[in-house]
Amino acid sequence: MWETTVDGRVLHFHLAGINNQNFIMRDEETGSWWQQVTGEAIVGPLKGKRLKPVFVDELTFGTWKREQPQARVLRPDEQIAAGGKYAPADWEERMLGVPVATRISAPALDKRELVVGINVNGTALAYPVTALQKQNPIIDKVGGTPVIVLMSEDGQSVRAFERKVDGQEREFFLKPNSSPMRLIDDRGTEWDFTGMALNGDLAGKQLPKIAVLKDYWFDWKTYNPNTVVYTLGDR
Repeated sequence: MWETTVDGRVLHFHLAGINNQNFIMRDEETGSWWQQVTGEAIVGPLKGKRLKPVFVDELTFGTWKREQPQARVLRPDEQIAAGGKYAPADWEERMLGVPVATRISAPALDKRELVVGINVNGTALAYPVTALQKQNPIIDKVGGTPVIVLMSEDGQSVRAFERKVDGQEREFFLKPNSSPMRLIDDRGTEWDFTGMALNGDLAGKQLPKIAVLKDYWFDWKTYNPNTVVYTLGDR
């Protein structure tokens, strides 16, 4: 998700095409073409400019609704729906059979394996979703920053945070039999899936969020060519 203002000017975007299953957007004002995954203008008068990212979560509806019970859902446009212009419900499954054109050298994973990608201080790292399902949470360091990557009990929603509290690095463990999921740090503080402390002197404290991208390996690797792949069991 990106802001639409560039150099103080609001741009209006439309889908222009797809490059190896990644959207290309065209702005009405300058005709520049923008890459969806990077927010970078790749053709046109604004080539080289980058859109400012907006922090966004990719969650299941159940997890989101539990956290935001009063939030609203965007209603589909009835005319577009009647015209059959929305993607079919099985679009993701159908795309699995579409050939991947990107060539990636020495692939560490299957091209369509789902990964959770993060980039911290210029260092990119990909966590296979299957690894996170087996080792949750994952405690790691990326770009010199201590991080925690965790999956909700729904098995799909993923978030990442810095593991520093008031400048001190913390270890985190999954609290057994907790629903919704809870974490316990090495000093006994309990935390929820939003990264907020629930008890003790730190109650209400928020772990710094790290943007994550749940993506196919081929796409993450294409736009993060120097990425490292997390190996299950590594710390």
